[in-house]
Amino acid sequence: MSTSTNIPAAMDIDEAAIDEGLYSRQLYVLGHEAMKRMAVSNILIVGVKGVGIEIAKNVALAGVKSVTIYDPDPVQVQDLSSQFFLRPEDIGKPRADVAAMRLAELNAYVPIRNLGGQPGKEITVDMIKGFQVVVLCGASLQKQLEINDWTHENGVHFLAAETHGLFGSAFNDFGPKFTCVDPTGEQPLSGMIVSIERDAGGLVTCLDETRHGLEDGDFVTFTEVQGMVELNGCEPRKVSVKGPYTFTIGDTSNLSEYTTGGIFTQVKMPRILEFKSLRESLKSPELFITDFAKFDRPATLHAGFQALSQFQAQYQRPPRPRNAEDATVVVALAKKLDADVDEKIITELSYQATGDISPLAAVIGGFVAQEVLKACSAKFTPMVQHLYFDSLESLPNSLPTEADCQPIGSRYDGQIAVFGKTFQEKISNHRQFLVGSGAIGCEMLKNWSMMGLASGPKGVIHVTDLDTIEKSNLNRQFLFRAKDLGKFKSEVAAAAVADMNPDLRGKILTNQEPVGPDTENVYGSDFFANIDGVTNALDNVKARQYMDQRCVFYLKPLLESGTLGTKGNTQVVIPHLSESYSSSQDPPEKETPSCTVKNFPNAIQHTIEWSRTEFDNLFVKPAQAANSYLSEPNYLENNLKYSGQQKEQVEQIVSYLVTNKPLTFEECIVWARLQFEERYNNAIRQLLFSLPKDAVTTSGQPFWSGPKRAPDPLTFDSSDPTHLQFIIAAANLHAYNYGLRGETDPAVFKKVADAVIVPEFTPRSGVKVQVNENEPVQQDSDTGDIGDVMKQLPAPSSLVGYRLNPVEFEKDDDTNFHIDFITAASNLRAMNYNITIADRHTTKQIAGKIIPAIATTTSLVTGLVCLELYKIIDGKDNLESYKNGFVNLALPFFGFSEPIAAPKNKYGETEWTLWDRFEFHNDPTLKEIVNFFRTKHNLDVTMVSQGVSMLWSSFIGKKKSEERLPMKFSKLVESVSKKPIPPHIKHLIVEVMVSDEEGEDVEVPFIVVRL
Repeated sequence: MSTSTNIPAAMDIDEAAIDEGLYSRQLYVLGHEAMKRMAVSNILIVGVKGVGIEIAKNVALAGVKSVTIYDPDPVQVQDLSSQFFLRPEDIGKPRADVAAMRLAELNAYVPIRNLGGQPGKEITVDMIKGFQVVVLCGASLQKQLEINDWTHENGVHFLAAETHGLFGSAFNDFGPKFTCVDPTGEQPLSGMIVSIERDAGGLVTCLDETRHGLEDGDFVTFTEVQGMVELNGCEPRKVSVKGPYTFTIGDTSNLSEYTTGGIFTQVKMPRILEFKSLRESLKSPELFITDFAKFDRPATLHAGFQALSQFQAQYQRPPRPRNAEDATVVVALAKKLDADVDEKIITELSYQATGDISPLAAVIGGFVAQEVLKACSAKFTPMVQHLYFDSLESLPNSLPTEADCQPIGSRYDGQIAVFGKTFQEKISNHRQFLVGSGAIGCEMLKNWSMMGLASGPKGVIHVTDLDTIEKSNLNRQFLFRAKDLGKFKSEVAAAAVADMNPDLRGKILTNQEPVGPDTENVYGSDFFANIDGVTNALDNVKARQYMDQRCVFYLKPLLESGTLGTKGNTQVVIPHLSESYSSSQDPPEKETPSCTVKNFPNAIQHTIEWSRTEFDNLFVKPAQAANSYLSEPNYLENNLKYSGQQKEQVEQIVSYLVTNKPLTFEECIVWARLQFEERYNNAIRQLLFSLPKDAVTTSGQPFWSGPKRAPDPLTFDSSDPTHLQFIIAAANLHAYNYGLRGETDPAVFKKVADAVIVPEFTPRSGVKVQVNENEPVQQDSDTGDIGDVMKQLPAPSSLVGYRLNPVEFEKDDDTNFHIDFITAASNLRAMNYNITIADRHTTKQIAGKIIPAIATTTSLVTGLVCLELYKIIDGKDNLESYKNGFVNLALPFFGFSEPIAAPKNKYGETEWTLWDRFEFHNDPTLKEIVNFFRTKHNLDVTMVSQGVSMLWSSFIGKKKSEERLPMKFSKLVESVSKKPIPPHIKHLIVEVMVSDEEGEDVEVPFIVVRL
């Protein structure tokens, strides 16, 4: 049996269509192949307390064939500490009965089954047959060994997970021979070639525009090589890297001579991994490191977790919370297994044995769920083989006593066992502002509701999100159901978690106002004075930077996180201690030169970018311009006199309102057919007329070589599906502009398009093509008489009330022709340039700038954020206590680092950081501020500005200076900006430039003027 492979033969897979609307964001992480393999996998999860339900939730959302759960034991009150699908009224019922019902609501495509069973009875080997993956959560070590002995022999993938307070562990055994088809999930690299040597080494040199990015041991194949044609589509060849632009591929001496061209593409080679059974692994473990600062901790915990299991078996109960006597026994048991264990850590593990906290269940549950998906899909590298994780830094500075940690019969007992009742009270009176309630926001609220955050008399959670729920959200934003489509995210999420923990009823206040400069009347100083911290759950950098700036101003701690596919990061911003989110920035994304997109595309990304622009130029901008002309008096005078393209713009308005204004849908089809001709035939013929295929550069080299691919015009053929798709989409979008009814029957389009008489095209001489970025773009010299065109414009008064409908780009509606048009337009251009075309799914991601996302990463990252939140609630004031995290579940990799300290600046003898500021009260005059710097700090103010207004500088002239210096600050701002200060504004942020006695500029903190 052990020789069998985990990859099913192609014919085994029932080709059920994958719902791209639901799984859209996840498909960009896993791909169709992996999801098809998941769709034939039956998963068994044994034990559905906190960590078990987290795994079950993530696996069900991901879309496997079925999820079966086993947990016949009755619900107890302390289960509510972390099991978010249990309610107080479920106490006493079998856990699996309750959980199955709520899991079933998550994904209509994944049936949830309940194995039943008798309370107090553990699972047996007979019950696990027929499953591809078995996960044991919180099972005894004896039971894990018994089940794993069978799975290891019988080709079933086995995982075990457990958590104790702030400690967690996971174990994987995917059998003696596990094939992983795509170890990293990264896009295969590819690049253009300038030469390949014909010798024993086979040195390949790439175009020096971008580095090849390959590593030793990678494999590549080739396309479009001329001369050495044997390499095209060759068996993958192993690479040895020689430099950033060169690599060797082994002996090429028996191949033909290389002449020109060629593209290399990396080939993902499967990796075979060998797993040991649990029995063997206990003796000689392979430990996976989660935190390099705790390098020796996994070995200690390997013994510690076994010692806990032995204690439980011996005494038929877990060690009591913070009980020294029980801890001594556990330490002695651990030392028998490994004499070098760290006693402090084992003692803490024993103290927390009954602990059960939601953030840790999220971290371990998110991680193990991704390992389950790896087991069924063979995508990404599995963890080998034992993971031990802890977050002891989250404990309060003043540790709880044994008495403080005793259970009190409350839903928070699992958390009280770790942190104590006193700290539980602190948690319940904490006040947080959650910005965003999408994927991260939903998980955050779930963890907070389990922690009892803000459930006390003083506690409150503010949530804001301006978005409504869409179908693609349901795959990872697990608080939302199909019945909620179209409702506000923040409201549905708040109601869902108040249902999870009734203590939060009335404690969550929701807003739909986005955060930003326009809503500072909503989120102003009174608002910030009444919160203790901010948690970002945002999906764009601009909003993150804005919230960061507000937190710096109001001196509030900020928890920041984000995900991209299987990658996630967390950052903690602590007033006066750490740098802020905006202190460091990612490098800007590389932009494609406009001449490449316009004339010389060589990759599908270029044609997609081009077609996205065409979409706006055909269906958005002309309709907007026509509407502005009809509704704004003097539109032409005001807008066109500076544009340099007056004639074109007037002609466009004439075309859309007069000459090409369709009255029937048939005319829209004719228009679309002419657009096809213009773009894919005439424009290409014009380009080849200006730059023929045999053109040479000034140095005599062929012009069409390297990254410049010579295009060929397309001849319209209505039986080619891509040609017809362009006509269908363009005609329907054009019809939408005019409010005409569309059509989808291909026969109609074929008939009309084939009958169109296309005007003869003759290329023009003297057209200059922009060949690189630095050349000017040629303006049409044919200025002609703009007056003639102007005469054709209808007077706006003749079309009173008439408006066109500009298209609003929406990527997730499959019926609106938007992505259909962009896909067809891009692929036709790719055909012009002989570039491999892309399917609709790929085009949608690039054109819609979709961020790949999957529930597992979100769950884990949010767990890490909440482990930092405990520290913020405790008020820890040294940077070493906090951790910023980076994870990549595909590899898998965890990295933690201390937050970077806020950089220190200096004026005179005073040190300051971004958290410092000067405050002035009672609306002072400008003169008072200038004098303050002069007398207190020996600094001369040379310039004062507020927002975009320069209020005063040393060179504005005596008269202005004498007017402005004595003015009250608020009056000064109003008189310079010519705008009244809105009534809700209670302070102004002011920047000053100052110099010291030597006249050198000195940096100082910003100024806050209280009005």
